[in-house]
Amino acid sequence: MSDEQTELLPCEALGPDDATQVVIWLHGLGANGHDFVPIVPLLQRPRTRFVFPHAPSMPVTINMGHVMPAWYDILHMGEGPNREPDAQVIESTRRVHDLIEAERTRGIDANQIVLAGFSQGGAIALHAGIRYPETLAGIMVLSAYELRTDSRQREAHTVNAETPMLFCHGSLDPVVPVHRGRRAFEAYEQEGRSCTWQDYPMGHEVCGPEIELIRTWFGRCLDE
Repeated sequence: MSDEQTELLPCEALGPDDATQVVIWLHGLGANGHDFVPIVPLLQRPRTRFVFPHAPSMPVTINMGHVMPAWYDILHMGEGPNREPDAQVIESTRRVHDLIEAERTRGIDANQIVLAGFSQGGAIALHAGIRYPETLAGIMVLSAYELRTDSRQREAHTVNAETPMLFCHGSLDPVVPVHRGRRAFEAYEQEGRSCTWQDYPMGHEVCGPEIELIRTWFGRCLDE
């Protein structure tokens, strides 16, 4: 990754300034950091700080080149190689790592930080989480998939080999088919990681039972 210093991504933040636990939650393609803010009260974590970064805007090929918030371009809807530009995935990963470092500068231990994301944001959360060089509290992947699968073995840090991972997906998802999320989960489960999988009869969205599972899972990652 580049050592070039860039300004931190702008973020929405909720929770007390003196929180000792943080969730960094990445939104999906075309959304922004406001997208998951309404979920925070439902998670019942008044002492946890939630950070929702805004992805930079860029042209997105599958959306006819329209400029929108995105963690990386998507060049085609297939599942073959060259679907996402590696350089953009790596750059977004670096910027997410910068956000983690900013929280650590505030006094938060890495093992009290959960990295989470939905769809494109979930793909980056997974990619960035396993490549972060300190142990995180958890990695949450909602309605997403794995990026740069061939690089996992050489780039993943062993310090996060036992980090809890939660994969949730809609079984009726027309945007990111459920088999893509399941494939990512199974790849990490086969490595002996602490992985949880749950699917729901829904599309590309988040539902009430899923939020309840997330609340419980946060409790295990951050409170035990």
